[in-house]
Parts: sequence; structure tokens; C-alpha cells
Amino acid sequence: MDLNTVAEILDARQPTPWRPGDAWLGGGTYLFSEPQPHLRRLVDLSRTGWTPVERHPDGSLEIAATCTIAQLSRFAKELTTTAAPLFEQCCRAFLASFKIWNMATVGGNLCNALPAGPMISLTAALDAECLLLSQDGLRRRVRVADFVTGAGRKDLADGELLRSITVPARALTCRTAFRQASLYGLGRSGVLVIGALDPLDGSLALTITASTVRPFRLWFPLPPTAEQLRTAIASSIADDEWFDDIHGLPEWRAHMTFRYAEEIRRELGETAA
Repeated sequence: MDLNTVAEILDARQPTPWRPGDAWLGGGTYLFSEPQPHLRRLVDLSRTGWTPVERHPDGSLEIAATCTIAQLSRFAKELTTTAAPLFEQCCRAFLASFKIWNMATVGGNLCNALPAGPMISLTAALDAECLLLSQDGLRRRVRVADFVTGAGRKDLADGELLRSITVPARALTCRTAFRQASLYGLGRSGVLVIGALDPLDGSLALTITASTVRPFRLWFPLPPTAEQLRTAIASSIADDEWFDDIHGLPEWRAHMTFRYAEEIRRELGETAA
């Protein structure tokens, strides 16, 4: 897509006062996919030199917003933690070509805040935290599960930048279970449910995305019964929070969510027992 209203591309390494019509440019796979008539300037992050993925001494994992899906996939293949397979499962949930994999960024996927964003699914399931930088230099941290507030909506002020996403070390030790459904063989995710069993205290976290307008992360101190799980999902997700678009009706999304949640409960609950 030729963004013919854009008059200037700025280098993010050289700070410039933010003004209306500005936008951050990461991989650009969404930005250039459709007209953006409100944009006048792009602030290019591609030359910031941020390390794509870094393992910290405390065991946590920091993923730069500019990390591409291809870079994350390559890094995860060398990761030896219990939760490592989940990274590739979520990368594959893109069902995208290698061209998209080599350009699309983790940060861009979160900031688009689409229900089917698999990097939202991955990082919310692992209880990750966003580092946000404001134009005046202030920093704040927000859990991924709280960062995405609705379909296409996020907790991001005008000009604020998503710098990185940090996955805590403890989450990387969790045993995970992954379920994903689409109406079509190569279609966008209509339902994506992830379970994470903590080996330290036996708690279970169930994260629901794609079927809902925003991520829902339900935490249980111990694996719940089937009835407890159904009740928790039903009481947490309001009727108008099931997503409705061409990729699936709310009724189908809800049905598949309950089904996959129960499968995950059995899979991880038996492990805990």
C-alpha cells in the first residue's frame, strides 16, 4: 500500500517532538496493508539496534518490540525451558508467509490489539509485562493481559512507545497446553486457548484469546473441576465480550472455548495429579 499522505520518515534514534499524524513504524506489515489517510510522518524503529530477545541473569526473557516473528522462532528453538514449545506454536498460529515472518514484529502484533494476535496469546499466557516509554521519558509497566483492552484497543497514550515485553522466569518453567481453531484450514484464529501449569505451587492459568475481544487470563490455585472451570469462564466473560466477525460467530467461539478449556484442564490436571 502506497501511503501517499506520509510526507516524512524520521529516525527513532533522533528524537523529534511528537505531533498529530505521527506513527511508529516497526515491521510495517499492518501499516502498509491498508490506507492510513490520517498519517503524515512515520518514526522508523528499524535502526534502533535493540537486541531482539535477551535472557537476563534472573532467568526472565526480554523480547524487544522490534523482534520479528522469525527471530523469536529461531531463538525459541534453542530455548531449553519447559514452556519453550509454546513460542513456536504461537508463531505458527500466524499462518503467514516467510515474508511476513521476516518483517512482522512482536510489538506490532501487540499494538494492533487484534483478538487473533498470537503474540498477545503467547505473552498473556506467560504473564508477561510491557515496558512503555512516554514522550517525556517516563516509564511504566503493564501486564499484557491488561495492555489489550478490546478489539483494536490498547492501554497506550498518544506518542507512547512499547519498548519491550518481559516474560518472567517462573512462567518459562510452566508446562503448557495449546489449542487453536479456525473456520478455515489456513484461516485466522477464531479461538486460541492456552493453559500453563506452575510446577512450584501447582496453580493453573488459563488464557483465552481470539474468541474474545480482549485476553482473559483465569488463575486457579489448583487445577479446577470441570464445573469450577465452566463457572469461572462464564462469570468472567460477558455476552458482548465474545468476538463476532467473519471468522466466527460468538456462539461458535464460546462453544469451542469451553471445549478446549476442558481438554486443557484434563491434560494439565492429570499431570498435576
